[in-house]
Amino acid sequence: MQHRTVADLMTHDVVRVRRDTPFKEIVELLAANDIAAVPVVDELDHPVGVVSEADLLCKCSAQADASSRTPVPHREAWERAKAEGATAEELMSAPAVCARPEWPVVEAARLMALRNVKRLPVVDEADRLMGIVSRGDLLRIFLRRDDAIRDEITPDVLQRTLCLAPSEVTVEVYEGQVTLRGSVESNSLIPIIERLCRNVDGVVSVRAHVGYRIDASRTSSTTA
Repeated sequence: MQHRTVADLMTHDVVRVRRDTPFKEIVELLAANDIAAVPVVDELDHPVGVVSEADLLCKCSAQADASSRTPVPHREAWERAKAEGATAEELMSAPAVCARPEWPVVEAARLMALRNVKRLPVVDEADRLMGIVSRGDLLRIFLRRDDAIRDEITPDVLQRTLCLAPSEVTVEVYEGQVTLRGSVESNSLIPIIERLCRNVDGVVSVRAHVGYRIDASRTSSTTA
């Protein structure tokens, strides 16, 4: 199986800003490029942080409005600093949480979830910015066609990896949902088949309606 990597899904032409880029210019860049965030880079093009719409909105939400009935909430020191910030360095969320281009999708997704971020700057071996990958980019693997998923599972997973005959297990794929039907030698093989199928890019779920000829648990208990 060949998994899609961050390099396959990332945006290569990255809009970026410097530490001294002013607030208004950042807003203009986001609007002009229809994006929600930009990485902040140093003189060597190393990402040092990310400025998002959420960071910029700290300034709006901190402004007093005499006509508003909603009280301004208490703010931590870092929130007040962002609200008063005028440059990318003062506004950004730092340090930048970055990914490598060779990472599989699952590794990037886990890091996003762990660090609660919506996008990852992608850096090369010298930590220079080379792309950016977002949650939406990672979800593109689920746009993969059903026939492409089926054509990978049948020869790669079932036949080459598990050495099953084409007649033993058949594969149906609808909207990324995989249904397996057939019969195998041992029931211990069924969870392995399910796990390998779930690892195929674009698979949403796996249902196995697969029988077996030998109960491995009974065999092992008899042997013992």
